[in-house]
Amino acid sequence: MRTPADIEQLILKVGLGDRNAFSTLYDATSAKLFGVCLRILNNTAEAEDAVQEAFVRIWQKSHRYGMTGNSPMTWLITLTRNLAIDRLRARAPRTADLGDVPDMRDPGPTPEAAAIAASEAARIGSCLDELEAPRADAVRGAYLKGESYQELAARHGVPLNTMRTWLRRSLLKLKDCLSR
Repeated sequence: MRTPADIEQLILKVGLGDRNAFSTLYDATSAKLFGVCLRILNNTAEAEDAVQEAFVRIWQKSHRYGMTGNSPMTWLITLTRNLAIDRLRARAPRTADLGDVPDMRDPGPTPEAAAIAASEAARIGSCLDELEAPRADAVRGAYLKGESYQELAARHGVPLNTMRTWLRRSLLKLKDCLSR
């Protein structure tokens, strides 16, 4: 696996017309760029064509890489992503009236978004477990169940300002835990 510095050096060499560097850059990054195209275009053949076109653009524009200030993979992914989006827009019919066609899109999250959400939920859950039980219960009540501070204070038998302090300090502890 190549480091960002390695990728950056390859891009700079490609900008000078180094064909070996271009081949090495292709080997190091084409799989990732193909994944970007495939996710956008949802068609293997079209994604392969988009990656090929992306590398033609990389060859043509690599001399401008240093001007962007982006990391090397960000630059490559942005260039490839924009190209894939352009291809997606070009294939969409412009004159079709879809007013009578029902919206068949899945309103739920994508599999990638669901996996990320599950991972984040597990992290938050483990951080909540680090809090004292009454404070964790108060955080869950306030931020997951929508209970008011007053309801929580009454349930836990503490003054309203104490409940506010519990929640504020608990959120600070959660923030600290999540930043680790």
